[in-house]
Order: sequence, then C-alpha cells, then structure tokens
Amino acid sequence: MSETNVIPEFKDFKTFYKKAVEPLKKANIGIVRLDGKLKGDTRNTFAYFWYKDKKWRVKADTFIDRLKIAFDESQKSDEPFVIKPTRDYKGETLAIKGQPIRDYKFYVYLVV
Repeated sequence: MSETNVIPEFKDFKTFYKKAVEPLKKANIGIVRLDGKLKGDTRNTFAYFWYKDKKWRVKADTFIDRLKIAFDESQKSDEPFVIKPTRDYKGETLAIKGQPIRDYKFYVYLVV
C-alpha cells in the first residue's frame, strides 16, 4: 500500500509561512529551497494558500529566503504581492512587491 500525501492548504500567506515554512526552516537550518534541493525544476506543489479570494499553489522549488521577504512585506502591508500574468498569458502568478524580475526564485501560481 502506498501512502497518499495530502498537500496542505492555508487560509492566507501569513498562516502558510508560520505553520509550514518556519517549522521546516527550524528543522533544517541549512535548507535553501522548500524541497531541500539546491537546483533543478520540479512540478511538485509544496502547499496552497488563499490570497484575494483566489487559491495559490507554491511550487516546491521556491526559495525560502524569498518567502521570508514576502512574509516581512506582509507584516507591513495587507497586499505584499502583485498579480501578474504568466509568460504564456494562460495563468497568473504572484510577485513580491519591489522584487526584481530576473533571478526570481519565487514560484507561486494561481490554481485554476
């Protein structure tokens, strides 16, 4: 029998960060990405959270330091993100306000 992994879902970004990211970082001090790897793409989803009445998917290759920047921004404002179209204009992605586009390492997409 195989074990079914349920992807956690959180009511908002702050709850996601406090309940999923902070414990992961405390348990693995040297971890850089949510999936524990240093490079490479993944199709895996780490968790979901709600923002502006939409459900967002956090990919497992998202960098933890970018999530920390977003969390710090969410402490200052209720709107730490900018919603942008994906490159192919078939979906939406979240961007952290004030962050450069290149070398982004923050992969959060709208669940359709």
